[in-house]
Amino acid sequence: MNPFNSHWSLRCAQGVTLAAALVTAPLVAHAQASAEEQAVASVVEKLRVAMVDPDQATLTGLTSPLLSYGHSGGKVDTQASFIGALMDKSSDFVSITFSDQTISVSGNVAVVRHTLAGATNDRGTPGNVTIKVLTVWQKDGGQWRLLARQAVRPT
Repeated sequence: MNPFNSHWSLRCAQGVTLAAALVTAPLVAHAQASAEEQAVASVVEKLRVAMVDPDQATLTGLTSPLLSYGHSGGKVDTQASFIGALMDKSSDFVSITFSDQTISVSGNVAVVRHTLAGATNDRGTPGNVTIKVLTVWQKDGGQWRLLARQAVRPT
């Protein structure tokens, strides 16, 4: 057996393996990012549903104890005050829809932007709201939780 041919064959096989890895690595990374984006989209939807039909346990599970929840008017809620306002109907969403949603994931942090349109009934007073929202989600113990939210009125 010619040692040169054996060495050359090994080098060719290594080259083919390296080329395959270089071609597929971005596809695997994109698939993982897409899976994480889908996971974030799922918890964003769960939060939307929980804001319309509030459940304390669900809202607590979806939000961080360190939550900073900024409203378009300047008020900032904690996790407790955000959940409390939904539970006592001082913040009462009859319906919420999200549009123009974008999701960016970087490691254990996700940034979500969307436009929120909703019908409200805060303290029994019907109203409508349309705001632009930025949310920051953090993956904690395998679970995405809302860490921060800021809303602004559209221009």
